[in-house]
Amino acid sequence: MEDYPRWWPQVREVTRRDDTSGVLRVRSLLPYDLTTVLREGRRDPAAGVLEVVMSGDMEGWARWTVASHGSGTLVRYDQEVVVGKPLLRRLAVPGRPLFRANHRLMMRAGRRGLAAHLKAV
Repeated sequence: MEDYPRWWPQVREVTRRDDTSGVLRVRSLLPYDLTTVLREGRRDPAAGVLEVVMSGDMEGWARWTVASHGSGTLVRYDQEVVVGKPLLRRLAVPGRPLFRANHRLMMRAGRRGLAAHLKAV
């Protein structure tokens, strides 16, 4: 988790709290930060699953799943969250196109950054 800022530009800061939790601060193109506490929910190396429970500006969960795929590896990131930051909730309907574009930009940058990072190691 604390390595995210090295390869995911929109992850601005990670502060580890203990062995199973930390605080994540993200900011993409739009001028607002989201700060979320991540707590380990499921860690199953045999199944290739790492899942966290999120609380704070985003409530929900996120999961990395790693699996063999042909001669390579498939990495999948899933998340289901609700944004709790009051201003963003008030702007949810009129700002939806901007928020979706902002999110796509962040996820695309994360995918590219992770791919480059994995090629380098």
